[in-house]
Amino acid sequence: MSDKLSPEERKEKKLPPEDESYISEEKQKEILQKYDPESNTRDLSGMIKHVVFYGLLAFSLFQLYTAIFGQYTAYIQRSVHLGFALSLIFILFPMRRRKGARHKVAWYDYILALLSIGIGAYWPIMYDDLVFRIGRVTELDLIVGILAVILTLEATRRAVGLPITIIGLLFLSYGFFGPYFPGFMRHRGQDLESLIQLMFYTTDGILGTPIGVSATFIFTFLLFGSFLVKTGVGQYFNDLAVSLAGNLTGGPAKVAIFSSALQGTISGSSVANVVTSGSYTIPMMKKLGYKKEFAGGVEAAASTGGQLMPPIMGAAAFLMVEFIGGVTYWEIAKAAAIPALLYFTGVWIMTHFEAKRIGLKGLSADEMPDRKEVLKKIYLLTPILAIILFLLVGIPTMQAALYGILLTIFVSAFNKETRLGFKDIIHALVDGARTALAVAAATATAGIIVGVVVKTGLGLSLANGLVSASGGNVLLTLFFTMLAAIVLGMGSPTTANYVITSTIAAPAIITLLMVDEPAGAAVPIVVALSAHLFVFYFGIIADITPPVALAAFAASGISGGEPIRTGFNAAKLAIAAFIIPYMFVLSPELLMIDTTWTQLIWVLITAITGMIAIGAGLIGYWYRKLNWLERIITFATGIALIYPEGFTDLIGAAVFIVLFVIQWMSKDKKTKRPQTA
Repeated sequence: MSDKLSPEERKEKKLPPEDESYISEEKQKEILQKYDPESNTRDLSGMIKHVVFYGLLAFSLFQLYTAIFGQYTAYIQRSVHLGFALSLIFILFPMRRRKGARHKVAWYDYILALLSIGIGAYWPIMYDDLVFRIGRVTELDLIVGILAVILTLEATRRAVGLPITIIGLLFLSYGFFGPYFPGFMRHRGQDLESLIQLMFYTTDGILGTPIGVSATFIFTFLLFGSFLVKTGVGQYFNDLAVSLAGNLTGGPAKVAIFSSALQGTISGSSVANVVTSGSYTIPMMKKLGYKKEFAGGVEAAASTGGQLMPPIMGAAAFLMVEFIGGVTYWEIAKAAAIPALLYFTGVWIMTHFEAKRIGLKGLSADEMPDRKEVLKKIYLLTPILAIILFLLVGIPTMQAALYGILLTIFVSAFNKETRLGFKDIIHALVDGARTALAVAAATATAGIIVGVVVKTGLGLSLANGLVSASGGNVLLTLFFTMLAAIVLGMGSPTTANYVITSTIAAPAIITLLMVDEPAGAAVPIVVALSAHLFVFYFGIIADITPPVALAAFAASGISGGEPIRTGFNAAKLAIAAFIIPYMFVLSPELLMIDTTWTQLIWVLITAITGMIAIGAGLIGYWYRKLNWLERIITFATGIALIYPEGFTDLIGAAVFIVLFVIQWMSKDKKTKRPQTA
């Protein structure tokens, strides 16, 4: 079932016409293929199209079967998952981005696909033998293991992109050439046999925790998202956002924030979120009077923030459960809730001030949809709310996703337009599997990285190196870790992004925060969570941090703005994401762990007030335009309020009140909406 309605249907339902606020599907596809490797698939026809379709369907059915009736052993579950993903990637994703390569499958890709099937089948067929001689690798094992590594890296390059593939190769090289590295990075190294054994015959490499999570929790939730999309919930997010925020000051920008936050609950990609929401919101923002780069920046910042939004968090929350240990999925979602709220509050505040600065109002009454008509479909949000409730009451994560799928099918039946028939269900299964391909490849390559880090002790070495370089200074260590997370996160999808940053960068924060604890002391949950969320935030923000700001570049493809300027606008609007992680490391009350309501409320008040001041300082407008001195003072006041220290809070609050009074007394009297062509 398509999200799109015909112009007549939209007019009948009193929804905004698409010709004013919608980018064609062809244009969306073009932008996705340019900036999102996951969308760069072949357009197949004939017999091979049917083979791929049923292959994807079989992939989903296998995953559903194991989710319902129980998983196989880790090696079998993960290797079959890997075999499905790799074989389908080689058929769907061309080796090069050439026009001719999009319509037919090269002969060598058939060979690679068959080899991938063999890789996936090796563990199930040889399981007893492999387990019996664990630790010893035969010549055949070595060949299969080498093929597994090569095929995984090549599939990742095609479906995910070059950056993470290069990182995987670098870590493999590090594992092999360890004795030749200088200083604290030197280790004894691994010979080929040991390295391949680590990569494919243990659960510390390709078949490690990352792909284990992909083969269980992530896949099931991706299916849940696919079923939701089939009901038309993507378009409904936009319509609901317009009906609630469209008539506010600078309405379309706030629509983008609202819809992208909702879209983030089911999307696992910043770029895909930009194209899905931005195709609707960016033209609306431009029409109202926002500049191209600002409009693109708003959507990029909002869509990237969608990856930080519980409960899904770009599927990274499921990985956090495994990587942190001793923490439930609900605790992670709860801990991420207030930081995500503050992030979107920050973006909202700055779009508001920008609208006031250039004299924009909201959509007119004629441009607004009929709110009653929109609210008639509010039931489409029931599965999302139900998932949150299921997790809250302690229902296991995968079971909650399965219930969510069933509930989606049930609630879709309330309306003929949203009802999912048998064909829709089959296509939802196929689309879900297609979405999972890149995730499987990315997590497999992430497993290579994790395996090398664990085997060589690189994580601890880097942590000690970072702490030493910063002289034990908390802010300096956090700053260095932030830079590492941003660099490592550039060009990587959310799941792989988190695995890499949490493995390499998070230990530095944990080491620093545990410096006064005795050796071997257990890491408190609040320390582990704050460290992992810190690197997760900055890894995600890499998507809007120039020069590699893929989400911003995708937004510029829709807005027609200059890409780098769009990226800088997005980064400015997302300033909260550069501040909030420092806050919850220094003031863990924001994570709602071991905190009182009084502490939490105080931190929230000072944080939101601080974001108002920072937003005003950056945009240059509050109740009137600010000169440069006022902007600097206002920005500094915001920093003082946000910094979690009683003294700075008091100073910041006092200055904020003075600034507020001055602004209020000298505010602009009129705000008019400019005429647009």
